Amino acid sequence: MKFHRHLYVGDRVKNVEKVKWKLRVGAGLVGIYVITLGHGTDQLEFYHAAYLKQKFLRRYRPPYIVGLAASQTEAQTLVETIIAECYQKTGNAQIKKYLLGQETM
Repeated sequence: MKFHRHLYVGDRVKNVEKVKWKLRVGAGLVGIYVITLGHGTDQLEFYHAAYLKQKFLRRYRPPYIVGLAASQTEAQTLVETIIAECYQKTGNAQIKKYLLGQETM
């Protein structure tokens, strides 16, 4: 599991380092949604953190996490923010290229 260097975090997420640690070790998180880069697509996906407790996902398809949110609504808002920022700075919606380009900065 890898986290984006410039992680997008919702306003209601408290103690980001503790949340990241719990995600890494597979501990339960009740009110956290993760925003990830889609595998093979240029889209963002978001789902409840409990989804990451699956052994197959953790072992064979570890996600690249770009954002954390405290609710589904907050996750949707963060996705909209990321897409708008990408479009504003690059003039297109190549989200994966934009976010991975931030990693090298």
